[in-house]
Amino acid sequence: MSKEASSGVSAAELESLENGFMGHPKPLRPLFFTEMWERFSYYSIRPLLVLFMVATVGSGGFGFDEVTASAIYGIFAGSLYLAAVPGGWLADNWLGQERALWWGSIIIALGHLCIALSAMFGMTLFFVGLICIVLGSGLFKTCISVMVGALYTKGDVRRDSGFTLFYMGINIGALLAALIVGIFKEKGMWHVGFGVGGLGMLISLLIYRFSAQKTLTHYAKAKGISAEWERSNDRYHNVGRWVAGFVALLVAVIVLVATGIMPFEASMVAEYMTYIIAAVVIGYFAVMFVSPRLDKTDKLRLLICFILIIGSTLFWSSFEQQPTSFNLFADRYTDLNVLGFEIPSIWFQSLNPLFILLLAPIVSILWVKLGNRGIEPNSMVKFALGMLITAAGFGLMIIASKNILTNETGLASPLWLVGSLLLLTLGELALSPVGLSSMTKLAPKGMQGQMMGLFFASVAMGNLVAAFFGGHVSADKIEGLPTLFTTMTVFLVVTAVILLLLAKPISTMLKNSEQADHVS
Repeated sequence: MSKEASSGVSAAELESLENGFMGHPKPLRPLFFTEMWERFSYYSIRPLLVLFMVATVGSGGFGFDEVTASAIYGIFAGSLYLAAVPGGWLADNWLGQERALWWGSIIIALGHLCIALSAMFGMTLFFVGLICIVLGSGLFKTCISVMVGALYTKGDVRRDSGFTLFYMGINIGALLAALIVGIFKEKGMWHVGFGVGGLGMLISLLIYRFSAQKTLTHYAKAKGISAEWERSNDRYHNVGRWVAGFVALLVAVIVLVATGIMPFEASMVAEYMTYIIAAVVIGYFAVMFVSPRLDKTDKLRLLICFILIIGSTLFWSSFEQQPTSFNLFADRYTDLNVLGFEIPSIWFQSLNPLFILLLAPIVSILWVKLGNRGIEPNSMVKFALGMLITAAGFGLMIIASKNILTNETGLASPLWLVGSLLLLTLGELALSPVGLSSMTKLAPKGMQGQMMGLFFASVAMGNLVAAFFGGHVSADKIEGLPTLFTTMTVFLVVTAVILLLLAKPISTMLKNSEQADHVS
C-alpha cells in the first residue's frame, strides 16, 4: 500500500504539509506565532521590572534601591532559565511535551494576571506573579523547541534553517514589546504595561490551542509518524505527588517571606545562584556519564552537548553585556545627536532584534545552500564562528572606549555601537538557533526535554556571569570599560579556538561510534 493511501492524504496535501511554511513543515507556522507571542509577553515585562521596583511609592513603584532591584531581576531571569531543567524532565517523564506546553502557557498567563492585579492587592501578589511566570516558562520553553525539532527527520538539512526562522519569532515579539510597552512606561502606567504582556500570553495560548495542536496532529497522521510530543516515557511513578509537595513547600516559603518570618537577602541569593546552576549542570552530566542505561554513542552525544553548553555559557556571559556596559556606554559616552535629533539612548537596545529580523532569513538560506552542497559546518564550528564574530564586535568597543579617553568631547560616534551590535547579532545567529537545534538532534532518545532544559540553564548562567562582570564597572569612570571589553574578547577567542580544535576529532569519533552501533 502506498504512503499516500495509508495516510488518506493526497500527494499535493502531503507536499503542502511538508513545505507549507517558507519551505518548512506547515506546523512550524503556528509554533512560530505561539513562541512569538509568548516572547512578547516576557519582553513586555522585562524592561519594566527594575524601573518599576526602583520608582518611588508615590509614582506607583516599590521604592527599592537599585542593587536590590537588580538582584531581584537577576534571580527572576536566572530562575526562569533554570526552571527549564526540571520542566524538561517533567515533560519527558510525566506530562509529555504537549500537555507540559499547555499547562505552562496557562501558568504564565496567571502570572501576568497576578502582576497586573498587584496594583490593587499589593506587593506579595506581584512576586507571586513572577514565580508563576518562572514555573510556567520552565514547562513552555523546552517543549516548544522539542516540537520544532520533531518536525525534521534525521538528516534533514532544513533543521538549523528551521530553528533560525523560529528564532525570528522570538525577536519579532521582543521588538513589538519594546515599542508598545515603552509608551506606557513614559506615562507611568506600570500595571497597564504589565497587563499588555498578559494579553500577549493569552494570544499565544489561543494560537497553540486552536491552531498549533490541530496542525501538529494532522501533520503526524498524514506523515504516518508517531507523535512523540503527545506522550511521556512513563519511566517514573508518583511524580505528581512530588510536584504537589514542591508546590506546597513553595507556598509555605512565600507565606514565611511575605510575613517577614523568613528573611530574604536578594543580592546574596543572586550571587549563589550561579554556583547552584553550575552544580546542577555538572552534576547532571556526571550522573549520565556513569549511567549503565546509556551506550557509548549516547555518552559521546552527551559529551558534545556538554561542550556546547559550556560554550553557550561563555557566549551569553559576553553577549548579555548589552543591558549593563553597553547601556552605560550609550547613555554616558555616546554622541546621541544625529542630524539635529537627540536619540534616546535606550533605542540602541532595539537594534539587536531589528538586525535579527533582517538577517535571520539570509542566515537561514545560507545554511540550507551549504547543506545542499554538503559543505555545511558542524555545530561546534558554527559555535566557534559565532564567538569569533562576537569577539570582533567587542574589538570595536575596545577601540571606541579607548578613543574616548583621548577625545576632547569625551563622546563616541553612535556608529561604534551600531557596528558592534551588528556583529553581536551575527554571532548570535550563528550560535543560538544552532544550539537549540543541536540539543534536539544530539540528545539520546527520551532525553530531548532535559537537554533543552540544560541548554537554557547555560543561558541563565551566562546572564548571571554577565551581571557579575557588568556590576564591576563604575558608572562614573570610562577607564574600566576597555578592560571589560578586552576580557570579553579574550574569553570568546580562546573558547572559539578550543571548539575548533575539538570539532573534527569529536565529529569523527561520533561517526565511527554510530557506524559501529549500526553494524552490531
